[in-house]
Amino acid sequence: MNPPRPIRPVTDVVPATHTLEGAGFGVARPFPTASLDMLDPYLLLDEMGPTVYEPGQAQGAPDHPHRGFETVTYILDGEFEHRDSRGNHGTIRSGDVQWMTAGDGIVHSEMPSREIREHGGRVHGFQIWINLPRDLKRATPRYQSITGDRLTTITGPGWAAKLIAGTMFGANGPAATHTPIGAAHLTVDPGYTVEIDVPDGHNAGIYAFRGTALVGSEATLLPTRSLAVHERGPGHLLLTTTTETLEALVLTGAPIDEPVARYGPFVMNSRDELIEAFDDFQAGRMGSIAPAGTA
Repeated sequence: MNPPRPIRPVTDVVPATHTLEGAGFGVARPFPTASLDMLDPYLLLDEMGPTVYEPGQAQGAPDHPHRGFETVTYILDGEFEHRDSRGNHGTIRSGDVQWMTAGDGIVHSEMPSREIREHGGRVHGFQIWINLPRDLKRATPRYQSITGDRLTTITGPGWAAKLIAGTMFGANGPAATHTPIGAAHLTVDPGYTVEIDVPDGHNAGIYAFRGTALVGSEATLLPTRSLAVHERGPGHLLLTTTTETLEALVLTGAPIDEPVARYGPFVMNSRDELIEAFDDFQAGRMGSIAPAGTA
């Protein structure tokens, strides 16, 4: 028989900080912050809301460019409309995922739907930025729209997981990824323990956005709106809920381990590449978004 897999210790618990994004909507951000720059290959994790907007109050992210990485939007409540310079347009509803590979360069917008803007409503979701390795930073942009019914649902005693990408809990998520990563929305009832398989050498983090848990080999307390960063490996993740139901994002991935140069909407390997990205955007080489209602 194979010996049992070790449980990874937690190296840090990082509380999210509050900041403003886009046109002025608030997010809770565990990284990048002064406490944690990134969780390679993850560059950014933002929790948007939950916020209940009155009519005319909802804010989003108007037209802006990206190059050199991927953006993932996961909506729990509300609706967002996506438009980009490659002609993609769609509405992301509760439970849906939008996975956009910016690659060589794209201009996009993510705005609350007309229904939310005009009539108000509850908005809650996540934005995740994922780095691309040097040889894929100028890849052809790609857009994946994944409806909630396509997410892989796995259940166990006292828990359920919606798998977005990668392999976790012995199942595969629907998103196509450029590098090996895993992303899941985990819900655990009070008083239950869950073990999460992670490939050796992959980075791993658990972000609790509802409830609390004891995590890692030393049962470290993970408060609400905090990220538990685990030792790179080997071994699995372990969490036990307290007296509350836990909802968390589990993020794992093979580290890229390359230089990261980033400024605003661009993430490259060097300062010269950042300057080139700004020049290309200002020259219109990343395109523009056609006005709504045009072909």
